[in-house]
Amino acid sequence: MDDLITLDEAIALVLERALPLEAEQVPLEDAAGRVLVEPAHARTDLPPFPSSAMDGYAVRSADTPGSLRVAGRIAAGRPAERPLEAGEAMAIATGGVVPAGADAVVPIEEVAERDGEVEVPDVAADAHVRPRAGDVREGEEILAAGIRLTPAHVGALAAAGIAEVTATRVPRAAVLATGTELRPPGVELRPGEIYDANGRLLAAALAQAGADVSMLDPVADDEATHRQALERALAEDLVVTSGGVSVGPHDLVRRVARELGVEEVFWRVAVKPGKPISFGVGGGTLLFGLPGNPVSALVGFELFVRPALRALAGEREPGPRWQSGRLARGIRRNAQRDELVRARTASAGLEPLGGQESHMIVRAAAADAIVLVPRGEGELEGGSAVRWLPLA
Repeated sequence: MDDLITLDEAIALVLERALPLEAEQVPLEDAAGRVLVEPAHARTDLPPFPSSAMDGYAVRSADTPGSLRVAGRIAAGRPAERPLEAGEAMAIATGGVVPAGADAVVPIEEVAERDGEVEVPDVAADAHVRPRAGDVREGEEILAAGIRLTPAHVGALAAAGIAEVTATRVPRAAVLATGTELRPPGVELRPGEIYDANGRLLAAALAQAGADVSMLDPVADDEATHRQALERALAEDLVVTSGGVSVGPHDLVRRVARELGVEEVFWRVAVKPGKPISFGVGGGTLLFGLPGNPVSALVGFELFVRPALRALAGEREPGPRWQSGRLARGIRRNAQRDELVRARTASAGLEPLGGQESHMIVRAAAADAIVLVPRGEGELEGGSAVRWLPLA
């Protein structure tokens, strides 16, 4: 335990070094998933005019109830050519400009038009009228810097007249799985070989987290191929390797990385799974050396790599974004290390899955959460409050 750093210490060391990337102008149609560098301000009032919330008739509330002459018809995008006078109504479509002189709209379902006149009930001022700037005023801040844009954000920006935003560029990431035994899925395995799950797992996770991903071919356990692959990978903003970070004779990643100028920040964290994780920085590139067991790689990604990507993209709170919950049933603690337990969310709470060994990726694929069980003696009882991360 003495040579292990804590989970919180490791996360802090990563985030201290994961600095936002440079900014660029991004057309709004390409901006979903990008992180704002500058606040966005409305270029117009929204709505830019008082508009009708209903199909119906624009009226003067002082003229109601009564029979009113239909003086015109207003479609969305085609305002009336003159103000509404006393004793008049104008038919109006949803989204149409409420004409000057009118202060209310009567829904079409509540009136009857006959021979150019419409009988309207009593209506209150402002009824069914969307006021100008009721959503936002010109110049007001719509979104703060550091927000990752969702489709709803894009819609709001478009409605406010914004055609492009200033955002951090997309982080470039490389994935490198190591191990002579690895083969691509779909080929026939020879004795001693396994399919490369980690490369695809990590590439998918990086892409889902917003990175531009290059997945390198797995490399065999020899120094020359490690060096060649790592040299290529280190041209990106972030590199994630799997395997080769422990103390065996074929664990070459850390040594070759140091020879290539990567400064190792830490190695070995007091967590299970994933204790042998390494993290370093070389020439501005972040290098995460994740263990070779696929569940260890999955957990390491969520704890360290995803927050680093958010930080590179400029998000204000990169995480990890712990949520609060309760265990559905008790689970035994690890005396030496914090444990990340795969679980399912359920009405009774967080239900730990069977098969928690770090090689059991098929079992882990059934999980939608990883639960932090702090190290300690005995059992963490069912109903205990815990922190957990969603598995997207």
